[in-house]
This record gives sequence, structure tokens and C-alpha cells, in this order.
Amino acid sequence: MNRKNVLYRIYDLYADGFRSMKLGRTLWAIILIKLFIIFVILKLFFFPNFIKEHAEQGQESEFVATQILNQQ
Repeated sequence: MNRKNVLYRIYDLYADGFRSMKLGRTLWAIILIKLFIIFVILKLFFFPNFIKEHAEQGQESEFVATQILNQQ
């Protein structure tokens, strides 16, 4: 991989920083657990699939268009 690539240099900076830390793996574990909670648990309980519940199969785009136009 080209070492002058900006994304590689950014990744290398963070990887080297966490590698030299004693708590690096623990911090990554905490980050991943928090992301899991945010994107999986909260979606399941607080963001139901409203379109799937109220629109017929194959008519989702028409339902959304109707809802947007009737908001006025």
C-alpha cells in the first residue's frame, strides 16, 4: 500500500497510538460496545419501521410521496 496515502497515514497514527497504550484494547472494546448499543439496541426499541407497517408491499415510494405532499 502506498505509504503516502492520507487514509493509511491516519490509520497508522491511531493504530500505533493504541498499540503503545496499556488500555488500548479496552478502549476499543468500550467504543464498539457503545456503537452496538446506539445502532442496534436503540433502533430496535425506539425507531420502528413505520413505512413497512403502513404501506403495502411494493407501494412504499408512493406512500412516502403522499405523506410528504400532505404535510403542508
